[in-house]
Amino acid sequence: MKCPRRTFLHLAAGAAALPALPRIARAQSYPTRAVRIIVGFAPAGPIDISARLIGQWLSERFGRQFVIENRPGASGDLGTELVVMAVPDGYTLLACDTTDTVNASLHSNPNFDFIRDIAPVAGIMREPSVMLVNPSVPAKSVSEFIAYAKANPGKVNMATGGNGTPPHIFGELFKMMAGVNLVPVAYHGGGPALVDLLSGQMQVMFSGISSSIEYVRTGKLRALAVTTATRSAVLPDVQSMADFLPGYEASAWFGLGAPKNTPAKIIDTLNSEVNAGLADPKLKARLADLGSSAFVISPGDFGNFIAEDTEKWAKVIKFANIQRE
Repeated sequence: MKCPRRTFLHLAAGAAALPALPRIARAQSYPTRAVRIIVGFAPAGPIDISARLIGQWLSERFGRQFVIENRPGASGDLGTELVVMAVPDGYTLLACDTTDTVNASLHSNPNFDFIRDIAPVAGIMREPSVMLVNPSVPAKSVSEFIAYAKANPGKVNMATGGNGTPPHIFGELFKMMAGVNLVPVAYHGGGPALVDLLSGQMQVMFSGISSSIEYVRTGKLRALAVTTATRSAVLPDVQSMADFLPGYEASAWFGLGAPKNTPAKIIDTLNSEVNAGLADPKLKARLADLGSSAFVISPGDFGNFIAEDTEKWAKVIKFANIQRE
């Protein structure tokens, strides 16, 4: 889902304005030249912003440019395939996210296997979504919404950013766990979906916080719950979905990957420096501006996380019989 242009410009400017950071003092054999970070989506979305924030940090730390390349297409698969085919020397990295674990099940004949062909490097951030309803919907809580949906089966429209997008699969997980019948309506992106939710043509949507928080604050949309296991610091008065559906957790994640067979020493070096950035107060503040939190994790644990996330969404995709558009 794309962020509003104003939000993107603010955060991009913030990344550029990060203070000059002390470069690594010890001698480094990597990197000796510029590093590419491939983003499989157009500029201005959360994955692009997360890549630019961490790319700026790494550029300052290493004294070498980490250059963002946007290669949109096929729901991110074009960018991923480019990295899969790259030389595994640490000079081509992938900005990866939740879409990659969803695509593993949604795409029947991919030209690669994400878990097999991409080595996990580091997490960057996690962004919760929020369950939103148009104010015309009488429900004031998740429990009331479930009762409303069960009383109106097949009549409640759920806006999504397209098949297999986070707004879609997060909503399908809700349907599966709550036992309700919502009608998913696919749009070409989260922006148009939000427009129709605001107009009342749609009744409910699971939207990234960064894209919708101002509508909640101004009362144009009603937030029933955040999709994480705990409340969000930017919407502290909104309950967690787990308060109503124990075990429910759905948040978008963003990180870095590399071609398989990339030397472990390079991966460990990158992981260490990314995690150092995520501990920096100024970078943490940038993430907070997005309603996100730092995703600090080791390469091994990141690999386990990706495998579990892939399995989780495979079950939801099968349950909902989601097909690739």
